[in-house]
Amino acid sequence: MIHPFILAPMAGCTDLPFRLLCREYGADLCYSEMIDCHDLVALKPDCLELLQTNVAEQPVAMQLFGSDPATMGEAAAILSEYPIACIDINLGCPMEKVIQQGAGAALMKNPRLAEKIITSVCKNSTKPVTIKIRSGWNQHTITAPEIARIAEDAGAQAIAIHARTWSDGFTGPIDHRVILQTMAKVSLPVFANGDITSHEQGLALLKKIGCAGVMIGRAALGAPWIFSGAVNQHPSMAYRIKALLRHLELAETHLGPEPGLSKIRNHAWKYFRGTTTGPAIRKQIDAATTYPELKTVIHTLAERFFPPSARANEERDNQRP
Repeated sequence: MIHPFILAPMAGCTDLPFRLLCREYGADLCYSEMIDCHDLVALKPDCLELLQTNVAEQPVAMQLFGSDPATMGEAAAILSEYPIACIDINLGCPMEKVIQQGAGAALMKNPRLAEKIITSVCKNSTKPVTIKIRSGWNQHTITAPEIARIAEDAGAQAIAIHARTWSDGFTGPIDHRVILQTMAKVSLPVFANGDITSHEQGLALLKKIGCAGVMIGRAALGAPWIFSGAVNQHPSMAYRIKALLRHLELAETHLGPEPGLSKIRNHAWKYFRGTTTGPAIRKQIDAATTYPELKTVIHTLAERFFPPSARANEERDNQRP
């Protein structure tokens, strides 16, 4: 695979239906939502639901988080029994509940514990192991190159870097110099993540820094076409509606006839970001109190913006010129 475009792991977002949708639009590899190692070892039903996969989405990566090396290793052994391409270790999540456990991005300031966790996962996994990290904890603790080197020595096979520190959150400046510094320290494939908002921008970054590929997260929400080089990156309302209808179809197929109001609503309004009618549409979506109501809102929008008479020309009109 040359310079793949990858869907990043996102809690509450990258479930099976959305991963399948992104694969249909050209994503080369998709990551699951993060999986709590303790919940997996305890075989909690809600956690096991996160492991749902099928042949159509392969290859897929499953991401673990935790701060106890032994439990992370045990969880990796369980995940190894699933038909997945690799197991990813989360060293980048900035969520407070994860940080309080000493997991996620907290590991960027604790290289020794990170080493123990990566070693344990690699030892107990029969699948390739990857890691997703941040630049560091803050601007005074830039540890990505060090942890990448530790990961390579422990047996990890690829690294994705969100080029911000924990203290930056999602709003600080992206620093691609850290990715270049990390690439100079290891022989592993290194993937760039952070503020890649279009297919063209991803291609430009690949050319600029020569990384192995790009990982796209928030910008893919409501815009799975970001993975396609053939689709207009500012598509028509009809095209957006078509993608959302396909998302609903996949959700109902794989999560049941009523896949959950909050889960689908969290995705639905994002399909209209950046459009003049987006704010009004979001109000309609947010006003729905049940999944059937939400579905009615979406199908009403489809009748308005995507009538049968417009569907014949829709694909042609949204191809790149």
